[in-house]
Amino acid sequence: MALQWMILTYVVAAEAALALLLTLPSPKVVKTRLVSLISLILQPSIFILPFSGFQLLDLYWKNEHRLMCTGEICTAAERDRYEKSIYKAQRNVILCASACLLYWCIYRLCKYYKEIQSLEEVEKRYKDQ
Repeated sequence: MALQWMILTYVVAAEAALALLLTLPSPKVVKTRLVSLISLILQPSIFILPFSGFQLLDLYWKNEHRLMCTGEICTAAERDRYEKSIYKAQRNVILCASACLLYWCIYRLCKYYKEIQSLEEVEKRYKDQ
């Protein structure tokens, strides 16, 4: 069960590194190559959106059907286990949301950069005329 969360953690870390690379200032040639490479990577990595969505649905279902430990019947160990599972679920929700948000940010950054490039080419053509 923890394998899916490790995969999601690595994907979020990779997305954060890509977002950092896109936002760092760099020469125009390097930035152009980087954006084209990341754009090629973005298309197959869209799998992260449905994967995160299904993980969120799984978390919601587990939260709705979780046994409550709120009475005098619970021992301290059971209460600790219950609280630990709640914290893990909250962490995993943040992980899923950040995966989707980072993917969207990277996509928009690449799209904006490509639009800027095309506008610069149009401006250059008009200046040459």
